[in-house]
Amino acid sequence: MPLVSVSPASARAVPRFAALHVAGYRRYFLLGLLAMTADNIEHVISYWVIYLKFHSPALAGFAVISHWVPFLLFSVLAGALADRYDCRKLIQVGQALFMIASAAWGLLFLTDTLRVWHAVVILLLHGAAGVIIAPASQLIVHDMVGPAQLSSAIRLNATGRYLAILLGPGIGGGMMLLLGPAWGLLANVLLYLPFTFFLALTPYTGHSRHPDRARRPLRFGAGETFALFTTARADRRLLSMILLGAATSLFVGSAFQAQMPEYAHSLGATEAKVWYSILLAGNAAGAVLGAVLLETAELLRPSARAAIVCAGVWAMTLVLFPLTTSYVVALLLLVIGGAFNIAFTSMAQTIVQLRAQAEVRGRMVGLFNTAMLGLRAGSGLSVGLLGAVIGVHRSLMLSAMVVVLIAVWLYTRERRYRDGPA
Repeated sequence: MPLVSVSPASARAVPRFAALHVAGYRRYFLLGLLAMTADNIEHVISYWVIYLKFHSPALAGFAVISHWVPFLLFSVLAGALADRYDCRKLIQVGQALFMIASAAWGLLFLTDTLRVWHAVVILLLHGAAGVIIAPASQLIVHDMVGPAQLSSAIRLNATGRYLAILLGPGIGGGMMLLLGPAWGLLANVLLYLPFTFFLALTPYTGHSRHPDRARRPLRFGAGETFALFTTARADRRLLSMILLGAATSLFVGSAFQAQMPEYAHSLGATEAKVWYSILLAGNAAGAVLGAVLLETAELLRPSARAAIVCAGVWAMTLVLFPLTTSYVVALLLLVIGGAFNIAFTSMAQTIVQLRAQAEVRGRMVGLFNTAMLGLRAGSGLSVGLLGAVIGVHRSLMLSAMVVVLIAVWLYTRERRYRDGPA
């Protein structure tokens, strides 16, 4: 299936922030941003109280595992659900699970009855909500904006996630100070409601553009996943994007962020906590800046080669980051890395959604999510566990260098072919 391409003439006609010109998507983006901010507020408050109550590194580690492992195990199933059922209802199910999790934290904190097993159950519930929502949200956005504005919508969605990461700590901290942790989390439940109600009113189901397509039986297992991967292999660019997502996720992912306090300390900060916060914000701010530049300047058209190059540059910034002894240079590298990260991830997702056949699009998105999100659980080994042996600076440098080499190999592989868009 050929990738939908945009000619130079039509590309100039595409308005800035093109997806926001679609009224349905504009409402989806703004209310979705509110819901994503609520998600991050929950993280900020609940993780803080868990730390104060249990002082358990193992539980903190489980919080990361419970977030990514569901994507590894169940993304293809979630994609199959999105292929077969109304995506609005699937997202509402995920939103309901988020609300239950936030309310459960709040009630347990309020009554001072939180136990470790409570935390484990709630964290697993939260992870399940994320994996249910992911493919359904990608299909419903595709339904709203169509192929021409899909790249813009995916970039804006990613920008919303990073904005929520930036807004969550400030708003969550303010709610803790104003209401206390328990009532802050109970109030946080209300922030999910506008998006949930909007989904009940929007006409987009995720399948409106293909209402007559045959729905495949709902199956899940190793055989179904293998058959899906075989389908992906028939399209080299689809396969390249899945391999690129797998490599960046498995070897680096977001594991370096968990090690950020040590990186901040090694930069010689007297107030390591402040520097740690700024370094984390720098990565998110770079992603937002990158998305704005891509939306306003139309610097890069989504293509396999461009995605691979951006991924290689992102990995190179992480090769250099642990080598620098300058705080300013380190912050600059994270900002640049954040910009290239949002560039390659949004391009890869756009290519996967455009090249996947409509009847298996949800499953293919699920397979891509398995690679791009689920394999992040493995980055805890490549960066974290290896870091315990050789130091986190060397482990990040070596892991990122592996991604650079894989990007070079994928780019060389793409250069052998001249047919169709790059």
